[in-house]
Amino acid sequence: MSSRPRTIEPAELAKASRVVQEISQAFSKRVVGQERLRTSLLVSLLAEGHILLESVPGLAKTLAASTLAKAIQADFARIQCTPDLLPSDIIGTQVYDPRNHIFETQLGPVHSNFVLLDEINRASAKTQSAMLEAMQERQTSIAGVIHPLPVPFMVLATQNPIEDEGTYVLPEAQLARFLLKEVVEYPQGNEELEVLDRYESGALGTGSTVASVVTPDQVQSLSRLADRVYVAPVIKRYIVDLVHATRCTEQVLGPEMGRYVETGASPRGTLAFFQVARALAILAERNHVIPEDVRHLRHSILRHRLRLNFEALADRVKPEAVIDAVFAAVPSP
Repeated sequence: MSSRPRTIEPAELAKASRVVQEISQAFSKRVVGQERLRTSLLVSLLAEGHILLESVPGLAKTLAASTLAKAIQADFARIQCTPDLLPSDIIGTQVYDPRNHIFETQLGPVHSNFVLLDEINRASAKTQSAMLEAMQERQTSIAGVIHPLPVPFMVLATQNPIEDEGTYVLPEAQLARFLLKEVVEYPQGNEELEVLDRYESGALGTGSTVASVVTPDQVQSLSRLADRVYVAPVIKRYIVDLVHATRCTEQVLGPEMGRYVETGASPRGTLAFFQVARALAILAERNHVIPEDVRHLRHSILRHRLRLNFEALADRVKPEAVIDAVFAAVPSP
């Protein structure tokens, strides 16, 4: 049996809080508002997960990803997905060197700490599948040789929900690899006014830069600290009950709401709740998880794990409505 991780000391939490604060301040210097997006990115970073960002163009998704990478002094690669993009364009390939008469391996842009897959749903299914090994196993295979990915490694994918032409729906197997799916909303009026002021002052121009405030090693320390956060048995049971309720919604919610769900969340959803709750505890400077940590990002954890049927589409029922109904039906500890 494995020994229980030692209790996190207050000094460790204070040190982690300073690192998180430095990243948050660097993020806020470039990205106006988007507090929920910042929280989701930090949680994905601490939980060593990947995040899918969905919104119309122009809401600072790419800016947020590049700013986070620069603040952490990490390698950043942006891949613009198109229908003609090939798997080798992402993971790399072997190139023949006629001078030495040998094949040389050229690693692709996925071999970076932060990889932005811009408009991932424009890539073909074959190209999307090339990311599965990288996202799950943290490695790529080129000509039978395994190449480990750098640490930390995080995929930030974006997709535009309003255009269907020239797009490919992400398969369920790939969606499940994303820890969170965040829907980025339009900024508030005062936030958009702040964008204009910063642009006018040159803070958002092409020449503006972001200072590196932390190192990848410090980020790894945060992840290891999150792994030591205590989760009480009653919280674990709460997480399991919530995910189980998504698989039998007609029994839990009744036929009126439960009939809209075709399939519920898999055990990956259970693990996602567990990882996200521990990361949120670190952000809140706690060494233990509380029920609010489980509830806080429930939409981001479950919206891409619930498969709603055609009847839900016809009745314009959103996944968030079903998720809220499940959380209301399952008693909180």
